[in-house]
Amino acid sequence: MIEAPLLDRRVARSQLPGPLTGLPMDRQLEDTLGRPLRDLRISVIDQCNFRCKYCMPREIFGADYSFLPRDELLTFDELERTARAFIRLGVRKIRLSGGEPLLRKDLEHLVARLARLVTLAGEPIDLAMTTNGALLARKAHVLAAAGLRRINVSLDALAPATFARIANTSSSVGDVLEGIATAHDAGIRHIKINMVVQRGVNDDQILPMAQHFRGTSHTLRFIEFMDVGTTNGWTTHSVLSSDDVLKLIHRHFPLEPVASATPGEVARRWRYLDGQGEIGLISSVSHPFCGDCSRARLSADGKLYTCLFAEQGDDIRSILRAETDDQILVARLGARWLSRGDRYSEVRASVKREHKIEMSYIGG
Repeated sequence: MIEAPLLDRRVARSQLPGPLTGLPMDRQLEDTLGRPLRDLRISVIDQCNFRCKYCMPREIFGADYSFLPRDELLTFDELERTARAFIRLGVRKIRLSGGEPLLRKDLEHLVARLARLVTLAGEPIDLAMTTNGALLARKAHVLAAAGLRRINVSLDALAPATFARIANTSSSVGDVLEGIATAHDAGIRHIKINMVVQRGVNDDQILPMAQHFRGTSHTLRFIEFMDVGTTNGWTTHSVLSSDDVLKLIHRHFPLEPVASATPGEVARRWRYLDGQGEIGLISSVSHPFCGDCSRARLSADGKLYTCLFAEQGDDIRSILRAETDDQILVARLGARWLSRGDRYSEVRASVKREHKIEMSYIGG
């Protein structure tokens, strides 16, 4: 049995400062379970050109679905201001997401702004983006020129029929693969491929995907099907555990565990014994990693969420549009993190949430 150790760095905190007083500025914060704030995920748009059944099923997100009006989206000025505030509280990495972020007009201008930011330690912010890849070929060069160095591309199958059934889009597997190749040629060398595995839907694509990306510089990551939102028809039976994925790949391409590169890394890493690269396993259902979660999420209309499985968020847009004092913004964001105690994946079996935020709204 192949096994990797799971880490839990939680420590209890006894006292928290009030929401606007006693809050230390320009320093690393920890929540009620001792988890630092290191990562910010920003959804720049709630629209997408795919209708993946596990995220935006067409029967719910059809032609008559009302997406956010443009004036409700945070502007690039507001997004940069919020990012700067989060950096003052310890954020080191920012990931842009959606919906599909490449549908946001002039996204490269936002990338250029964020790529210039530096952490509290004076280091460049680690800027990344998650995309379905269908529009990546036409945008890769301008994104790279703007300073983007990391991309995660969602790809759930190589077989055209399976891809079409899952993504429910006019785009093809070829479009996504072309986007990946173009991004690499443009100088974006840190590319990860994310495959959401569903039992009986695309589990026959695990080995073809592993074979295809072996020997490339790209890391293929297998993600357990999660109960994000309420519209994707999630059941425990539809989850193929990461342990089963690992066993399958290991039988064909022997693997060995790799230590985490950074604290709070969501994927358990494994490398091929023959030196042909590595894979990642993201196991929110079977091996919850709440104890190491260092991520805050900002929706496209300025709601702050401290858990992917949250039911409601905090309105940051009203602060941005009413307050010019950045100290107030920083204090509000910091107070929210200090009060955070989310650990949904660890208590999933005993906690029922009826109105979890949809993934397309909050970002992955």
